[in-house]
This record gives sequence, C-alpha cells and structure tokens, in this order.
Amino acid sequence: METLEFVIYPDGRVQEKVTGIIGASCAEVTAAIEAQLGQVLSQESTSEHFTQPLQQSASAQTHATHTKW
Repeated sequence: METLEFVIYPDGRVQEKVTGIIGASCAEVTAAIEAQLGQVLSQESTSEHFTQPLQQSASAQTHATHTKW
C-alpha cells in the first residue's frame, strides 16, 4: 500500500515520509505537493527507493512432432 505521511511542526517545517512506492517514482508522486509546500531543505532515500521493480516475462515454446504408427 502506498502512503504519504506529513508531520507539520510548530515552526512551519513539514516532514514528509513516503512508503510503499518502489524506485524513484516517489519523486513524481510528491513533486506537486512539495511545490505547494515550499522549499525542500533535505531529502533521504529509503531502501524502497533503491529497490528495482520486479519484471516478469513469460515465454513458451512449442514443439510438435508427427509420428506414424
């Protein structure tokens, strides 16, 4: 499940935590929100950022032989 968590401190700072998004696409998800919040002072990447999405491929080979009984 994808979640965005925001902590707003009394001095106006906002801490944002993104979980459940694999790879660097979290930046795309949060870009519009961060633009509205103001200047980004720091960022820390989680282990999910460095995880590669699973890619599945399926292939099948068929081989038919004909025999005479």
